[in-house]
Amino acid sequence: MKIAFHGAARAVTGSKHLVTLNNGVQLLLDCGLFQGMGDITEKLNESFGFNPAKVNYMILSHAHIDHCGLLPRLVAEGFRGPVFCTPATKDLARILLLDSAKIQMQDAEYANKKIKRVEDQEMPLYTDKDVHQTLSQFKTIPYNQNFDISPDISVYFTDAGHIVGSAAVHLKINEEGKETRLTFSGDVGRYGDLLLKSPQTFPQADYIVMESTYGDSLHVDLDPIENMLLQVITHTCLEKGGKVIIPAFSVGRTQELLYALNGLELKNQLPAIPYYVDSPLSLEATEVLRSHPEVYNNGVKEVLKVDRDIFGFKGLRFIEDVAESKALNSDQQPCVIISSSGMAEGGRVRHHIRNNISDKKNTILMVGYASPGSLAGRLIGGQKRVWLFGQEYDVIAEIQSIKSMSAHGDFEDLLQFLSVQDASKVKKVFLVHGEYDVQQNFALRVSAAGFSNVAIPEYHEEFEL
Repeated sequence: MKIAFHGAARAVTGSKHLVTLNNGVQLLLDCGLFQGMGDITEKLNESFGFNPAKVNYMILSHAHIDHCGLLPRLVAEGFRGPVFCTPATKDLARILLLDSAKIQMQDAEYANKKIKRVEDQEMPLYTDKDVHQTLSQFKTIPYNQNFDISPDISVYFTDAGHIVGSAAVHLKINEEGKETRLTFSGDVGRYGDLLLKSPQTFPQADYIVMESTYGDSLHVDLDPIENMLLQVITHTCLEKGGKVIIPAFSVGRTQELLYALNGLELKNQLPAIPYYVDSPLSLEATEVLRSHPEVYNNGVKEVLKVDRDIFGFKGLRFIEDVAESKALNSDQQPCVIISSSGMAEGGRVRHHIRNNISDKKNTILMVGYASPGSLAGRLIGGQKRVWLFGQEYDVIAEIQSIKSMSAHGDFEDLLQFLSVQDASKVKKVFLVHGEYDVQQNFALRVSAAGFSNVAIPEYHEEFEL
């Protein structure tokens, strides 16, 4: 048996890990879109490094685009097998993939306006038709239920606590009378998350494919998230009369922000200003989370006893229409605008940043992971000038960050996730989904925890299991 790493290898995007059995059967773990990789992003997304038509089964850990965003491309290039995931992941993947297809098609249409020859025109990575075909191949499996996807392969999902529906994947593979147990962590959430249950314990594994996004960081903030939000809003909106612009992922981060703001209202502490969620996708994602209360932790369940709508409060308005979104830029009153994308690499939030970044009254507030090369990452890193829509802007607005709002566990969370294993029985740990320098530091921590064989795969590297 072999495993090859075709994405999220010494990087935090494009998750794809291909398991090939001795009899030729192939099983793909995740099929993510590469994002924020600069000039090579397009090239990375156009070539898998393997033949999609030869893949027999696909298992999806969760619905973030860097884990599911190339699935329609996989299908368009010949994959005809089932896609296994949790029910909530299927619900989220539907809205995220349709939105991604819309963006692909719009980008291609815009680019082709300047290209006259048909043979030179750009094609989208996939279309909405490809997405609908992909969704027809989804098959759902609940948490904590053994499921045989073939006579030789069984899968078991445990809650990873990352986003609604996220799962750690546990495989039992039988070859010639020998059983191999392989765990893929997916993305591991935080213990004590604001909304979700903590990551579950999981069965003993022989091999572990482990994410490492924050493998050398601790999410230490002195104040609870509600207090930090209140401080930023009070300082920016009430004292300076400015706007707070928050780039936030439509799934997970936006809902955490709404829950925290709702908590302030329940305490009669929420400033009486307008709050906008400028992302149609966020509205749909919030409805998905509302429809899956089984993922809530006990603290949220207690709040639900006194407040039926944990994501709604006075002054909140969801913006769907493009004209309404544009109107926010000319509205000078103090307000909070939450808009995607989380790394500020696309979406409506880039327009809000452009219109507010050069005014000292305003604050750009980052609330999650941002790759160093992304706009959000460069702002956090202290860059003083940025290019937006072909024009350079001075960074005069305040730049702030709440690191504790990451959906990814820090190194203590990741080590706690691994701690349920008898390290002496784990033959190898593969570190994926992390920047290389971070992975090197985390590898030392994993080794110190008793795991004697830790590898950091390179892009397209293959290992014998």
